[in-house]
Amino acid sequence: MARPAGDINAGSMADIAFLLLTFFMMVTTMDTETGIQRRLPPMPDENQIEQAEQINKRNIMVVLINNNDRLFAGGQEMPIVMLKDKVKEFLTNPANLPDLPERREKEIEGFGPYMVSRALVSLQNTRGTSYKAYIEVQNELVKAFNEVRDDFAMQNFGKKYDLLDEDQQRITRDAVPMNLSEREPREVTKRRR
Repeated sequence: MARPAGDINAGSMADIAFLLLTFFMMVTTMDTETGIQRRLPPMPDENQIEQAEQINKRNIMVVLINNNDRLFAGGQEMPIVMLKDKVKEFLTNPANLPDLPERREKEIEGFGPYMVSRALVSLQNTRGTSYKAYIEVQNELVKAFNEVRDDFAMQNFGKKYDLLDEDQQRITRDAVPMNLSEREPREVTKRRR
């Protein structure tokens, strides 16, 4: 008896499809979305009584990006290329100026007493700020903190922060804390006259 002309053996087709699927899964790469990496402060101890501490205005630098992606740092408009140096000066206060952040002595485990800056950089933006401008400003702020940490590491350990061992990195982080605050975007409304 003869087979009908319309029948096709699909068994080998399934094998070929499986092999092709396996091949493409092995040779293709899947893109993974990456975000901005931030290390959050540890959770406070439940038994610890938290004391609200007033922050002196001289210790806060507000960095604002408006709807037109114009940058303001410390109340004055500036191009982004100047931001890193302005923030580094704010963080270190090399001349101990009264309008820049104060320092407070802190006992750093494994290092000893050190005058730690009380500087806090507050990054703020409006809802109309472009993502590109926000990321550029944030990158400059992180560069400023990293360069101050590198300076501390070179001065005290003779190498940059990335080359330090874990204990030396902890000491450097304690001496130069990354106090960077990011606020929710604000609405900008036009005032009626």
